[in-house]
Amino acid sequence: MMDFINTFIALLNEMSPYLLLGFLIAGILHAFVPAQLYSRHFSGSDMKSVVKAAAFGIPLPLCSCGVIPTASSLRNEGASRGATVSFLIATPQTGVDSIAATYSLLGLPFAVIRPLVALATSMLGGFVTNKIDDKQGGETTHTSACCGDCCTPPKALPASFGKKVVEALRYGYFTMMQDIGKWLVVGLLLAAVITMVIPDDFFISNINNPIVEMLLMLAVAVPMYTCATGSIPVAMALMMKGMCPGAALVLLMAGPATNIASIVVIGKVLGKRATAAYIGSIIAGALAAALVIDYLLPAEWFSVANKAEMCCNFGTTGVFNAICSVVLALLLAVALFMRYFHNDIKKDNEMRLFKITGMECNHCRMNVINNLKALEGVEEVEVNLEKGEAAVKGTASDEAIIAKVNSLGYTCRKG
Repeated sequence: MMDFINTFIALLNEMSPYLLLGFLIAGILHAFVPAQLYSRHFSGSDMKSVVKAAAFGIPLPLCSCGVIPTASSLRNEGASRGATVSFLIATPQTGVDSIAATYSLLGLPFAVIRPLVALATSMLGGFVTNKIDDKQGGETTHTSACCGDCCTPPKALPASFGKKVVEALRYGYFTMMQDIGKWLVVGLLLAAVITMVIPDDFFISNINNPIVEMLLMLAVAVPMYTCATGSIPVAMALMMKGMCPGAALVLLMAGPATNIASIVVIGKVLGKRATAAYIGSIIAGALAAALVIDYLLPAEWFSVANKAEMCCNFGTTGVFNAICSVVLALLLAVALFMRYFHNDIKKDNEMRLFKITGMECNHCRMNVINNLKALEGVEEVEVNLEKGEAAVKGTASDEAIIAKVNSLGYTCRKG
C-alpha cells in the first residue's frame, strides 16, 4: 500500500507545477481573448480558415464534449464546415495545461509532437470536409436550433483589468478543475495501479508488436471518454511496462478527441459525411504519427526509464514541487466538493423540473442554460450537472423546453 501511495505522490509532485501554470494560462485565454476573435477568422471554405481554426483550438483547454457547444456557436456565426471540424479535432487533443503536463511526465519530444500532430490531424479533417462540400456543390444551410452566442458558455468580459484577472483565476482554478479534476485524479490513480500491478515486461512478453499495440489503444481510446491531461500519467505508466511510444501517442491523441457521446452530437450538427471525416482524420493522424515515432525517430527521445526511477523515489522531490502539489490538491478538493456535494438547485414552487442526460462538463451545463434562457417564455433556469436536472421557471411549454434541449444533442424528459 505504501508503494502505491509513494508512486501516486511522485506522479503528483512531478505534474503539479506544470498543471498550475497550465490552468493559469487557460484562465487568461478565457478572460482576455474575446470569443468574437475566433469566429471572425473561421469563415470561408479554404485552407486558411482551417489552419486558423486548428491554431486557435490547440491552446484552448476544452474536452471532447465541452468543445461541441463552442464549435456549434462558431458554425452559427459563419464558420465553414471544414473550419468547424478542424476546431473540433484540434481543441480536445491538446491545451496549454495538457502540453505542460506532457512535458513534465513524458519529456520535451512528446510535448512538441503532440500539438504538431493535433495541428496536422485537424488540418487533414478540415481539408477533407471542405472537399466533400465542394463535391456536393457547396455547404448546406446550417440548421442548428441555436443562434448567435447561445451555445457559447457565457464569457463575461469584465470592464476592468482587475475583474478580468479574477475571472481568469476563477475559470482556471475552479471551473476547469471542476471539469477535469475527477479525470486527472482517476488518471493518476490508474497510473499508480498500473505501475504497481503490471509486470515491467508485460508488453514485451505478451504482445511485442507495435502495430498491434497501436490498434489496441485505438480500439480502447475512440469510444470512451478520456481527458487530455488525465491520460498522460496512464500513457507514461503503460510505457514503463514496455508499451511502445507510438501506442502511447495513439492513446494521447485519439482518446481525448473522441467519445461516443460527442460523435453522436457532431453527427447531428455537421452531418454524417463531416463526422466521418472527423473520425477518419483522428484515426489516420494518430496512427501515422505513431508509426513515425516508433520507426523513424530516435528511441531515446521517448525513454521513460528516468520516470520509473522517479516513481520509486518520491522523497527526492524538491520543496517547490511539494508546495505545488499541496496547492493543487487543495484547489482540486474545493472544486470537486462544490461540483459533487454543494450544487443543489435552489428551485421554488413555480419552477418545473426536467431530467437531462448527456451533460459531461460545465460547458454542457452552460450550453443548456443559455439555450433555455433564449427560449421565449423562459424567465429563469438552473441546472445541476451531476444530477442531470434542470429547473425552469416561465410560461414556455414542457414540450418546447424538451425539444430545445434535445436539439442540442442531449436527452430531456419531464422530471
